[in-house]
Amino acid sequence: MQVKSFLFLALVLLIPFQTHVTTTHAVPETIVKIEPYSTYANMSETFTINVSVIDVQNLYGLEVAFHWNSSVLEAVKIDVRVAKSDGVLYSPIFTVEDTLVQDEGKYLYAATSTSPAPSFYGSGNIVRITFKVIAFGNSTLDLESQLYDYPPLDRWPRISLPIEHLTVDGSFTIIPEFPNNMILLFFMVTAFLAIIISKRIFQRKSRPNASGLPNKIY
Repeated sequence: MQVKSFLFLALVLLIPFQTHVTTTHAVPETIVKIEPYSTYANMSETFTINVSVIDVQNLYGLEVAFHWNSSVLEAVKIDVRVAKSDGVLYSPIFTVEDTLVQDEGKYLYAATSTSPAPSFYGSGNIVRITFKVIAFGNSTLDLESQLYDYPPLDRWPRISLPIEHLTVDGSFTIIPEFPNNMILLFFMVTAFLAIIISKRIFQRKSRPNASGLPNKIY
């Protein structure tokens, strides 16, 4: 990724001046994913997805690259959630990159906490993106991510290392729309069939029985 070397250098330069001690925790599987995983919308509608981190330990820096089909979707709002109530990381934040490339269907974000911020434990959002459906079609919501830890005092050299994690992509599917004339034709055919069936039932019940008299209709 384009920002990886810059973010790594920023972490190397910033961390040696920090003195806080991190705490050891049990480490569950860490996931970076698109929420919701599957999204559906009609033409011209909008929908929102989150890029979220689940069950991370000792997080101090991150970077994401997010891609979509720009011929189908247009990003209309980017809401970075880092260091907010529902977000990951703590202030102060040093932002390395925050770039939207609309024509290419690409968004890049990279940031790190700086002293005296503690490292982050738990789950939270990185960014919330709102899309508008601009054409018929589907799109993979492709996600790449890197997470970096806060180096313990006994690590030498004092540099951040990548945090192992699973990255989960998402998908968008447009809801098919039927033209109004097709809907009208469907109801006309349904009504016609209902009339034919009801007439046949009435005629069957009105036929004379063996005595020559018509059946009674109750």
